[in-house]
Amino acid sequence: MSSTDARLIKLDFVPGFNRESTQYAEEGKWFDGNRVRFREGKPENIRGYEKFSTDVISGFPRETLTWTDNQTRPYIAIGTNTNLYTVQSEVLYDSTPVVSVVSVAGNFQTFTTKAEVKVSVTNTTVQVADRIVFTSVDTIGGNIDINGIRAVTSVSGVSHFYVSVATSAASNSTDAGTTGSMLFLLPNEKANSIQGLGYGAGVYNAGVSVSGARAWNEAASEGGFTFLASMWGLDTWGEDLLAQRRGGRLFYLDISASSNPGRAVEVTASPTATTFIVSPNDRHVVCYGAREFATSVGGGENPMLVRWSDQEDFTQWTPAITNTSGEVVLAEGSRIIGAIRSRNAINIWTDRAMYTQQFVGPPFVFSFTQVGSNCGLIGQHAAINYDGVSFWMGENNFYMYDGRTQVMPCTIRRQLFGNFNGSQKEKVYAGINSEFKEIIWLYPTANSDEPDAYVVYNVEERTWVYGNLFADGIVTTYNDRNVFTNTITTGKTSATADMYIYNNEPEDTYTGEGNPLTSFIETAYFDLDEGKQLLFADRIIPDFNFTAGETIDISLNTKDYPNSTERTKGPFTISQNTTKVDMRTRGRQASVRLSATNTGGWRWGALRLSVQPDGDR
Repeated sequence: MSSTDARLIKLDFVPGFNRESTQYAEEGKWFDGNRVRFREGKPENIRGYEKFSTDVISGFPRETLTWTDNQTRPYIAIGTNTNLYTVQSEVLYDSTPVVSVVSVAGNFQTFTTKAEVKVSVTNTTVQVADRIVFTSVDTIGGNIDINGIRAVTSVSGVSHFYVSVATSAASNSTDAGTTGSMLFLLPNEKANSIQGLGYGAGVYNAGVSVSGARAWNEAASEGGFTFLASMWGLDTWGEDLLAQRRGGRLFYLDISASSNPGRAVEVTASPTATTFIVSPNDRHVVCYGAREFATSVGGGENPMLVRWSDQEDFTQWTPAITNTSGEVVLAEGSRIIGAIRSRNAINIWTDRAMYTQQFVGPPFVFSFTQVGSNCGLIGQHAAINYDGVSFWMGENNFYMYDGRTQVMPCTIRRQLFGNFNGSQKEKVYAGINSEFKEIIWLYPTANSDEPDAYVVYNVEERTWVYGNLFADGIVTTYNDRNVFTNTITTGKTSATADMYIYNNEPEDTYTGEGNPLTSFIETAYFDLDEGKQLLFADRIIPDFNFTAGETIDISLNTKDYPNSTERTKGPFTISQNTTKVDMRTRGRQASVRLSATNTGGWRWGALRLSVQPDGDR
């Protein structure tokens, strides 16, 4: 700004947050904010959220999928570290697979002194919190009906564990129960990634069969072993569901079998793998980081192996002249991280490189082309495709692929990666909000083990913002509105709250489950004559769009020097009827902060500030 006479200046700033330098050096730009987006170059607050249903989710969701069946009925699948769920007609069903069945034959011991039952099963591998479904078991201990889902409360050796019941037994009873079955559900997995160090941290001689483990005689890295948090891959097979928990086999769920989707069943012929995708058009199921087929040398998990089923048959995985199943080992990287469908191809990321996979037909079936180096994926669900272009988060940059792999200029990169929990990077989750042409990444900040913040890139406006969807909570997955009216998220609003499915940004809803939400935005500092002159400000003329009855607060912050103490004038409350705000403040540099805690929307217009030079003292 030049120092002339007193005048009204229109405060217009470059869209998006800009945090690559200091607040003074980013003059002419927006510097900070929360729960705002830019639309047509102007900031506005984002909408709120409400529960999709009142059903509580167990565990931490790591993947969600939305789709419709052949009758256009909408579904949601959710994979957590404890459960596999399906949602039909807004009802949450437990579809967690059964991994083994044991017939009851004198397996129980009851107690009059505690509300527990001791269960004896030879060579059991259950752990605390694992779940067993008891069916058709006779009453035990005189009064205890053990039927239903029971969680393991403690484990005693390799053959005994305890489950809780509603009350203590009427009598001590040993070897009670002669009929029924015990259905052991898929065991719980780790909620967090764990760094292991030192002798005994890994599985002896595991080689590449354990994620992050070293092969025999391979030098140890400084970081040691990393035991990764539980993850799921989800995809559809026609109207039905395929699912895979990282390190396990495929599961299949026939959703048309009944009104209750039931439990998924293991595809026993499928390989264990990191993740999978149903290849578009050609209908192969492709597993990544997969176990080699039996005739291969070693026959174990290979973190760089791509393996696919026969065409149109996800139960056939052994290559033969009569089918199209096969496998390929990728070259660059130590493990495959993730894969997504793109336009006419599948994009694959290792920890260091990117590949494209295209169907070419027999005899090779698929071609694989490396299209990028030093551009690895940070987590299994950190990549997304939008309108034929792939976007992803790497270890310290954002990338895109539109036929060419390139680093995305990011105006908040230092701010984000400087406040990032790298030990839980696997939990980064990418999603799309097509209504506003936004790519969103959920990520854990430095003091959180779960995704408690987001970063958004607007594809059309090429702007970056960040914030918190839940002020004190976490949001772990994000799905674009397609079969549902709103974007679908999973999260909890506080550390002590339960986990739910949420409708995100419903139309004309600016509350969080009916409660007011806080938003703010702040400019970088501006000055007169490169700071040679002090500026004197005496009036603000606001220009905003409001939801009827709402207000916002405006403050003007000043400093004499970039590192001096900040002075604040305000906040001044602005309503629809506010024509001007009179005040008096001076400083060598100034910034504007807008904040609101309300139940409605606001949008910045063309705010003006009355300023004049005030000498150089």
